[in-house]
Amino acid sequence: MASSSSNSIEEEATPPPWEKLPREITAAILLKLGAVEILTTAVEVCTTWRSVSMQPSMWRYVRMEKSDVEWPHDFDDLCRRAVDLSQGQLIGITLKGSGTNDLLLYISQRSGQLKHLALVNCYDITGEGVKEAVKNLPLLENLYLNHTYIDVEAIETVGRSCPLLKFFILTSFDWRSGESDEEALAIAQNMPGLVELRIFGNRMTNVGLKAILEGCLHLKSLYMRRCHNVNFGKLCSERIKDLKLDVDSIKKYEEEILCLFAKCSCALLRSRSDAKSEVSLTELLR
Repeated sequence: MASSSSNSIEEEATPPPWEKLPREITAAILLKLGAVEILTTAVEVCTTWRSVSMQPSMWRYVRMEKSDVEWPHDFDDLCRRAVDLSQGQLIGITLKGSGTNDLLLYISQRSGQLKHLALVNCYDITGEGVKEAVKNLPLLENLYLNHTYIDVEAIETVGRSCPLLKFFILTSFDWRSGESDEEALAIAQNMPGLVELRIFGNRMTNVGLKAILEGCLHLKSLYMRRCHNVNFGKLCSERIKDLKLDVDSIKKYEEEILCLFAKCSCALLRSRSDAKSEVSLTELLR
């Protein structure tokens, strides 16, 4: 009986096999889980997983989806924890389904290295919130706004505050009747370094399109969907190497971009040991 009891104690003291894995392999496994599951579940499994999860390198890219967050956890609180764990090393972040102006400002104030920002269905984030946040993001290269309303002033501020901006997606779903070139002119006048521009649902006319072509001289790719006031002529087809017009469904469009942001995070993690390595979302699109 004593021997049986001793064996039982030894079995209980034996660490689980996954604790013997190299830390880099453990990190790769945990990254498959996603930010929410790491913060709410993985950190409780064992001391090794918790230790690896606390490494700033684990939080260079964060994707937070409201649908992944269950009670009693709070979306904003979890996102703040992820940002804090990054210790200023955050490179890319996607918020989907939730988020506030205060949260966006919190992220920007602690993420001066941020290059990639995607806001998807963040109805509580306003143009004013975006405007204040981007003032803290001078290295931002890629900005994706879907169902996140920003006004002309916010677009102007993005352009002035983010001189390295190369990739801009504006999905406004502004399908009202009438014409307006205000947003197009704001892009043309304040985002001269754009390489790729994607616009879904906009009331711009040929005047706005021509301004973009003349103001964004580095533009190589232009995707436009449901921009019904624009007639694409010879100038556009000759000027833009990659031109796509109303070819995909919006669901496919959203998933494509979010997958690209995820690919970007993997590339960033692979290259984190090489200080000279740079990863661009526009490069991943090729």
